[in-house]
Amino acid sequence: MDNMAKNKRDIVEIFGHAPYDISKDVRSFWKSGACPFINKQCNKYNHNQTIIYGVCSVTSPYGDIIICPNRLYANSYETIRRVAADAFGDKIEFLFYEQYLKKRGQVKNCIVALGQNSGKEVKIAKSLSMDWVLTYICDSELKEYIGIEVQSIDITGNYRDAWAAYEKMKRDASQDEIPSSGHGLNWANVHKRLIPQLIRKGIIYSRSKLVKKGLYFVLPEIVYVKFEEILGKDIPEMADAQGNTLTVHTYELGERADNGSIRELTLVRRCRFSLDELSKRFISGPNLPAGEELDKVITQTLGFQAKQKILI
Repeated sequence: MDNMAKNKRDIVEIFGHAPYDISKDVRSFWKSGACPFINKQCNKYNHNQTIIYGVCSVTSPYGDIIICPNRLYANSYETIRRVAADAFGDKIEFLFYEQYLKKRGQVKNCIVALGQNSGKEVKIAKSLSMDWVLTYICDSELKEYIGIEVQSIDITGNYRDAWAAYEKMKRDASQDEIPSSGHGLNWANVHKRLIPQLIRKGIIYSRSKLVKKGLYFVLPEIVYVKFEEILGKDIPEMADAQGNTLTVHTYELGERADNGSIRELTLVRRCRFSLDELSKRFISGPNLPAGEELDKVITQTLGFQAKQKILI
């Protein structure tokens, strides 16, 4: 079946596989509610916490888009390992926190990952937690560390009916029987929440003497394109990571996979900017409307002609 051929909103992946894949091994994920990317239970529930949806990605006007950050941890957290190699080189042993505890005292030179699925998230305030912190330990001493922010995109509406139809799907059933998904995508969150949060965390990292390579940002390419609509595409890039830089790694889903298989996660681009430049562009970005546009909208809202003066 061709899940992408239909000109309607649809679910692209459920528990890491095509929603119409009803093979036994794939449907075992539906029964257990297990996420194939973090080897733990999926946390995407319905509104009353009775059904685990397991939706990883959906269609969008711009292509298939990841809506769950855990989907970005495919291939045993390859995205996180790639950041570690970029920041510290690929010759240093990479360990998750549990592995580090077992090897503590035996390994003198290593990178230890701290995050939601490795030890625990680092929190410095009630409302501010760091997704991942990669620490470089040498001779049993913390030498330096970096931060990693991982984001996808939130949906609006819901895909409940489409999900239920796929859940009941029988072998050789027609995909035409699947109703259109009711999801939308919360693009407003890019400037309302994601960019301010990124800048805020980046500033915190830049103030540490132990942070020498700044903050890394892992996200879908489609979402980053929305960042560029706000910040512009011509931000000067920096060659080397420093304490006040933001390094961006963007990803997209690869070609559709056969039943029983998972689509590849493909690195699209790497870019690195000054955090100060990023902050300035968010405040006074190239795509901010001119004051005349605001005048025009308010005048028209009041029912006046565009050139008519408002008497107060």
